[in-house]
Amino acid sequence: MRHPRGMAHRSQVEIPADLRPRLETARLDLLALFRALDQMDLTPAEIPQRLIRQLFELDADCAEALWALDQPTGSLDLRLMLRDTMAALEQLPEAAARLRKNLPRRAHSDLAQLEITVRQGLLPVEAYNMVPGRDPQTG
Repeated sequence: MRHPRGMAHRSQVEIPADLRPRLETARLDLLALFRALDQMDLTPAEIPQRLIRQLFELDADCAEALWALDQPTGSLDLRLMLRDTMAALEQLPEAAARLRKNLPRRAHSDLAQLEITVRQGLLPVEAYNMVPGRDPQTG
């Protein structure tokens, strides 16, 4: 057994107090965008598939982070999770703007209004859709 002084000291990772609300907001905003797109009269060819896939992946990163925040202390590499989560949150606004910009011009104003309407109707618990152990659909 090594002497305690010989072991590298790992500093505790501090999770920002606003991380959970930021993740919940991001997921609800994305859900509103996805549902609004679904309600629009757009063909799959009119929705840039690469860009929407990127948003699905960022949404999955946010869902995974919400799940990770509920795990017992020490069971995950929080430093790695926090690094990846912050990167996803930073990428979201630009990725969503890029998708909106690349939709047909006729869709821009309708999508903006529909997103607002859909977002206002979402329940906060819907941020946990597809989050294991917290999914409101499965309990």
